[in-house]
Amino acid sequence: MSAVNDTKLNSAMFLLTRIPGQEEVHLWISIPFCFIYVFSILGNSTILFIIKTDPSLHEPMYIFLSMLVITDLDLSISTIPTILGIYLFKSREISLDACFAHLFFIHSFALIEYSILLLMAFDRFVAISNPLRYTSIVTLPKIFKMGLVFVLRGVAVSSPFPFLLKRFQYCRVNVLSHSYCLHQDVMKLACSDITVNYIYGLFLTISMDGLDSLLIYLSSLMILRMVLSVASHKECLRALNTCVSHLCAVLLFYTPDIGLALIHRFGKSSSPLLQIVLGYIYLLIPPLMNPIMYSVKSKYLRGRIIRVFVK
Repeated sequence: MSAVNDTKLNSAMFLLTRIPGQEEVHLWISIPFCFIYVFSILGNSTILFIIKTDPSLHEPMYIFLSMLVITDLDLSISTIPTILGIYLFKSREISLDACFAHLFFIHSFALIEYSILLLMAFDRFVAISNPLRYTSIVTLPKIFKMGLVFVLRGVAVSSPFPFLLKRFQYCRVNVLSHSYCLHQDVMKLACSDITVNYIYGLFLTISMDGLDSLLIYLSSLMILRMVLSVASHKECLRALNTCVSHLCAVLLFYTPDIGLALIHRFGKSSSPLLQIVLGYIYLLIPPLMNPIMYSVKSKYLRGRIIRVFVK
């Protein structure tokens, strides 16, 4: 009877999912999530502090990096506390309104991160293709305007999600596939026709995620083509070195996201564990790894971080 009550809630609640079959070690599983949370906050906050306090880092590349850092902080704060609540306090229940607000912030921050990665690709392309005109093309006012536009874009396209989901009745088993709320996960639990939600989600995946990733891919190809045409081997390596960390950040964020989108839409027979693991990688690993990757590839930034911690 308790098992039934655990899976069938009233229509005003959802149940978030933990790693199945590992109930005895959930307390131990929470330990790596705690470390991810602490190091994500610490790493991103450190980079943001250094960029803010060092005038020599008030350049376009580092301004874009600070935007990425802020977005990563927001992603960590909006997801990991909920996950820790599940594993530490067995707090799996979440109301519909809280779930809708949760997924709105997650989708908004994810879309903003896509946009920032695209802006960073544009910055590297201009720096390599037009080094003499770089400072006149990529100016601070333009950076802030582009950043504001893409933030508003992420918020605007995510705003319909709560309203599209709120009109449904949820009379099935209200168990979500992840430890947090996603639009494509919640809509499958509705008793009504979800065609509009499905089309809107697919449209955003193609027009936003697909277009941004295509533009990043094309810019990377053009950068590679220009770099290979450079006569000096040393200059070629130097130009490629400036793009390595960004390409790693793009692959780290886009690969699990694409895999998760494909599983939600076409992988009905896929393993629930695979969905959960991909979901964790998609939202938890980029905020943890981005500060490390950019610090390792930037000699000056790495030196400033070491001096901060030594002091």
